[in-house]
Amino acid sequence: MRLSRAEYKEIVRWTEPLKPTRQCMRMLRERFPNHSQSTLLSIFSLEYQKRIKRTISRHHAPDVIESHYQRYLSKAKAHPTAPVLLDLANEVDFSPALMARIILDRFLQDLEGEMPSKTVLNNMLKEPSLIPDQTLAKNVYQCTVNDCCYGPLVDCIKHAIGQEHEVLLCDKLKEKNLSFLAVEGHIIHWIESKASFGDTHSHRTYLNEQFWSYWNRFGPGLVIYWYGFIGELDCQRDRGILLKDCFPTDIVTLGHAGQQD
Repeated sequence: MRLSRAEYKEIVRWTEPLKPTRQCMRMLRERFPNHSQSTLLSIFSLEYQKRIKRTISRHHAPDVIESHYQRYLSKAKAHPTAPVLLDLANEVDFSPALMARIILDRFLQDLEGEMPSKTVLNNMLKEPSLIPDQTLAKNVYQCTVNDCCYGPLVDCIKHAIGQEHEVLLCDKLKEKNLSFLAVEGHIIHWIESKASFGDTHSHRTYLNEQFWSYWNRFGPGLVIYWYGFIGELDCQRDRGILLKDCFPTDIVTLGHAGQQD
């Protein structure tokens, strides 16, 4: 789906007060019924990650970590069956999954008397039943399943979606028996698959870190943002980079071009 910059900004404006919960997607779908859930989720995820990057250092300050931890302990003791860690994350406007990581890390420091290894920490976040405290295990699980932007569950979903779209792209190319093609009059030597929405920040980053390197090495190419992109970003066609939101249907292969000539 190709969005104008004005349409994109309108969606972004509505995402600003939302928390990364499953309920936020229902609100966005109700407000923007003509856009797919995948596109809305991708836009929200990108914007929420920008928000977190602006504030994450504050939540990692030692005194703030200690404050969060002591508040969790107090609330968990008073309300052992309540989702106190999820509520705390929402109260301080922080990612539930990242809050769970901070609190679990602090808990393991108390338990082991030293900083836990990343392997131990990551394994417990992926499998909360490994946490030797039933209440904390439950709270970590609640944070993980209720965060649609961060955490091991989201990482697995993103990885699977990325793989799925790469397989889809490969199948399309094999089906057409393509190794060289033209799209809308432009020669294409490479295709990059992005299972996300193409906003200004991410597209600029990809251009600098990936796309121009591909262009220098292989020549002109095509980027597919499967969940849409801001239409105004498709402005590098004359320089050799096209943007699409699906596999192109209006293609001409080298063999066909030769036959037409």
